[in-house]
Amino acid sequence: MRILIDMSHPGHVHLFKNFVREMRERGHEVKITARDKEITLKLLHKYGLDFVQAGSGNGGNTSLVLEWISRDIEVFKISHKFCPDILLGVGNPSIAHAAMTLRKPSVIFTDTEHAKFGNRVTFPFASVICTPSCYRDNIGPKQVRYNGYHELAYLHPKFFTPNPAVLTELGLTEGDPLIVVRFVSWQASHDTGYKGLTLDTKRKAIYEFEKYGRVFITSEKPLPEEFEKYRILVSPEKMHDLLYYATLLYGESATMASECAVLGTHAIFCDFAGRGYTDEEERDYELIYNFKLDESSQERSIEKAVELLQDPELKVKGREKRDRLLGDKIDVTAFMVWFIENYPQSFTVMKEHPGMQYSCASISGVPP
Repeated sequence: MRILIDMSHPGHVHLFKNFVREMRERGHEVKITARDKEITLKLLHKYGLDFVQAGSGNGGNTSLVLEWISRDIEVFKISHKFCPDILLGVGNPSIAHAAMTLRKPSVIFTDTEHAKFGNRVTFPFASVICTPSCYRDNIGPKQVRYNGYHELAYLHPKFFTPNPAVLTELGLTEGDPLIVVRFVSWQASHDTGYKGLTLDTKRKAIYEFEKYGRVFITSEKPLPEEFEKYRILVSPEKMHDLLYYATLLYGESATMASECAVLGTHAIFCDFAGRGYTDEEERDYELIYNFKLDESSQERSIEKAVELLQDPELKVKGREKRDRLLGDKIDVTAFMVWFIENYPQSFTVMKEHPGMQYSCASISGVPP
């Protein structure tokens, strides 16, 4: 089987990296196209995944639309030359459009309900849209719901073992309290017109959190000078190790909050829209606490964070909740391998017998 995957964000590298390795080991030919956005290309190099660059990550609404058009053309040209049997992407219009033009199937993964414009220009052209079972919207007959999260494709214990060396780099030892604070750029197409936490909220949060442990900031945008001393200096690929050992995450990133949840670390997530998966991770596991961005909600988000930090058993409770989450959810990489390797029969199976996803690891041959 010849598979083309387009990766336009660092999170896509994490989602697909184990799938790519497994499929290549099985003898399938996988070609990766990648957009030069943030650390996407750096991660691909780090994980030894060869790729062809297609597009840059320039910000701004007008330039983003123009870039999408340019990437459509680039991805189509590469796909036409490669002649894939199937094309994959995450909320990816270029993949859906190229596949439709080539009359090949495309499987689009998504977990972001409020990416309205991107969804409108992608879903009608896709063959299949795979979403977590907790996805809020009903997309229609193309939708396949699986009982997992994107983050389980790379942070499932089968694939991820935390390395405590990251603590040594930061002058810490295991068990030392540390709080990770995450700020995003708010330049994604689905964030247009919105702003995140206020400077006053950020300042107050850091002041309060410092009473309970070391504070480290990771930010997609430049930090005010007063926050620079908190900036995380470890390499990006070690961030998941740090999140595993963290006492708490506080910030604006849904992905990072969900990463913490599947690692057993509690998270405070502040956003104007929220996500179906962060809703579930709060409702069913109490590993994430969701807050809006109005003044009152921002104040309450800090209060909740402080309440959690005052619990000396927080990490123990987080590990117990994680065990329950892992017991409920599937191995997402194994599901992806089974679904793609057996497509289109797998689509019919998931429609008629969705419970098959719970045994797909043994069907796909991926070790449990």
